[in-house]
Amino acid sequence: MTRISCDCSKHNADNKRNRKQYHYQLYNNRMNKISKIASLAVMASAATATYATTVNNIADFKGIERYTGGSERYPSAPRALNYTQDGNTYLQLSADGKRIVKHETKTGKELETLMDLTHTRETTLESIEGYVLSPDGSKILVYRNRRSIYRRSFDAEYYVYEIRSRILKPLSTDHPRQRAALFSPNGRMIAFVADNNIYLRKIDYWTEVAVTTDGAYNKVINGVPDWTYEEEFSTASSMTWAPDNQNLCFLRYDESEVPLYSFPMYEGACDAMPQYALYPGEFTYKYPVAGQKNSIVTVHSYDVETRKVKEIKMPDTRTEYIPRITYAFSPDRLIVVTLNREQTRMEIYSANPKSTVVKSLLVEEAPAWLSTATYEDIHYYPDGFMITSSRSGYDHIYQYSYSGSLVKQITSGDFDVTNYYGYDQKRGVHYYQSTAHGPMNRTVSKIDRNGRVTDISPAEGTSSATFSPDMAYYTMSYSSVTTPPTYTLNASANDKVIKTLEDNAEYGKRWANEPVKEFFTCESEGYKLNGWMLKPKDFNASKKYPVIMFQYSGPGSQQVLNSWGINWANYYTQRGFIIMCVDGRGTGGRGREFMTCVYKNLGHYESIDQVNAARYAATLPYVDAKRIGIHGWSFGGYETLMASSQPNAPYAAAVAVAPVTDWRYYDTVYAERYMLTPQQNPDGYVASAPVNRTADVKCPLLVMTGTADDNVHFLNTVQYVSNLQMAGGWCDLLIFPNMNHFINGCQDQTVVYARMLDYFEKNMR
Repeated sequence: MTRISCDCSKHNADNKRNRKQYHYQLYNNRMNKISKIASLAVMASAATATYATTVNNIADFKGIERYTGGSERYPSAPRALNYTQDGNTYLQLSADGKRIVKHETKTGKELETLMDLTHTRETTLESIEGYVLSPDGSKILVYRNRRSIYRRSFDAEYYVYEIRSRILKPLSTDHPRQRAALFSPNGRMIAFVADNNIYLRKIDYWTEVAVTTDGAYNKVINGVPDWTYEEEFSTASSMTWAPDNQNLCFLRYDESEVPLYSFPMYEGACDAMPQYALYPGEFTYKYPVAGQKNSIVTVHSYDVETRKVKEIKMPDTRTEYIPRITYAFSPDRLIVVTLNREQTRMEIYSANPKSTVVKSLLVEEAPAWLSTATYEDIHYYPDGFMITSSRSGYDHIYQYSYSGSLVKQITSGDFDVTNYYGYDQKRGVHYYQSTAHGPMNRTVSKIDRNGRVTDISPAEGTSSATFSPDMAYYTMSYSSVTTPPTYTLNASANDKVIKTLEDNAEYGKRWANEPVKEFFTCESEGYKLNGWMLKPKDFNASKKYPVIMFQYSGPGSQQVLNSWGINWANYYTQRGFIIMCVDGRGTGGRGREFMTCVYKNLGHYESIDQVNAARYAATLPYVDAKRIGIHGWSFGGYETLMASSQPNAPYAAAVAVAPVTDWRYYDTVYAERYMLTPQQNPDGYVASAPVNRTADVKCPLLVMTGTADDNVHFLNTVQYVSNLQMAGGWCDLLIFPNMNHFINGCQDQTVVYARMLDYFEKNMR
């Protein structure tokens, strides 16, 4: 979720200060803060007595925290290997954040310390949180005091370090906090964003130049995306440098006509905001709900020498979104990727930023929404580019020239390519991740010039890879339901392991007694659905167990994967529950037809499949058919409400966390991708809205949500509860003041799962 262009309410200084305070307090990592149980009871508001009962009912509160909030459940991972351009060396930040060290890739041997904060000149820092090496290797851009804004974006205090002189300077003193700082290719300039405008630091003369001046909160954003783009197009920066350093191109977001959205802020008890002790504050930002106006996004080019800004106009009036811009190996080839509002048509343009001449390279269309990888994961090379297309019915990789001609299809088969890692031009080898060995697995493979495919990871399980820029080395991660994550450094030439970076052997021993997921299939309307089941460690087939059906169910998502995981479900098995999860229609990894059947009709087929999965569970001899519950978070919370309102739904209880209750309340990009606009699909929106089905919910229902959720607004829950009451019903409700979509402040996630456990135990006796 993005955007620096969200003012807390109005444009005065107090509101700007409150906006920053809100971002800092609400979104920073607060997992290390420990609150007393009494504080948690305060946060639970009207549910204080119920919460206290929950704690008393759980013999070991720290036990459930171990599975939900504690760091112990997470396996170790090696610190990031930031490869240099030749791939023979990589950089790592020391654990204490004081040193940046260069290592030899093959051996891991320390070669030299590029930066030591105890030996810098002009500026002294205690530690840093992140860094970027300049393309020429002469400077390092470092930052500290990072403050998260939304899901991907952050601002921080940036500094420029010159390796040779050891001089460390603030990137800007006029703007103490910056965003999206970006080196020019020659390392002599840094573009950054502050207060919705782009600035340029020219390092040679240490001058700062304003690239734009029209940025204004809740009106115009330059160089970084608005909330919707960041959340739904997975981006936090909208700038790109020309290869010759002469131009900086960027996107401008005019959100002045996007409706404002506001929600109250309270004093709270977790990271308390005393300024709101007597009168609530307000957080206000631009959030376009389905059918409303989006930001008007335009492409611009800044000439470094003349300091002139030009607009590069897109020729097609169907363009609604510009999810990506980037230069492709030539200063006169700016690639602009566009989408229509329905997100069924992508057009890729090549633009000359100096002449502003634009030509179309490729049009990709589909009867339902395009895969997000199609426009978010395009790879560029000197002689052409690779795109992901589902034109065959499965996601595969295609190679195009810059004239727009199809060169060849790289991968093929009845499986989805789930990640394309890149092309080793010297050896003519492509690397990718896919479902070639079944939708529950993720296998890393390579394909050579002759089309010969070789798996370089185990066929079963979940593998992923990170490659050096020259594709000569890669880090491979692997896990399965029985194997904690392992990380190895490998040589691409022979795929041999150079060394093991982390095997999590001790971690595996610590969790060795946990039950292991068992995979199964069940049928729904002729479709065979994949599922997993987690049974108690002391499982007895002659007994009858209560079951909690967990699901997410969102389009393209997957929960049934052969991968490692320790979470709340493991603890619940200790309390005598079986946990089951089934991926119904609409989920990913099984081709376009299986996924897009939910188009314009969300919640319909998903609910049929979830109910049929529960009915399948009821047929198992060790399942108590009268004690089956359902749970989900976010889209899973939405589907929990949809499934529990199905005719003859077999649930004894339901727990929905942060649920969408009407797609009219959700953002344009996501809702319209699957539903079109409410104006185009009015019947679909009515049928897919839990707020219209409240009279059909027959089981006990608990809804939990944060009041400061900027993603799925608290409005969803309020309107649902209101409609439920009008239908003569009610539900149990637990709110988390000032908490966001993840409810991850203090120990609140532990409270979520403790309350849910208590609810299922009481209603499924």
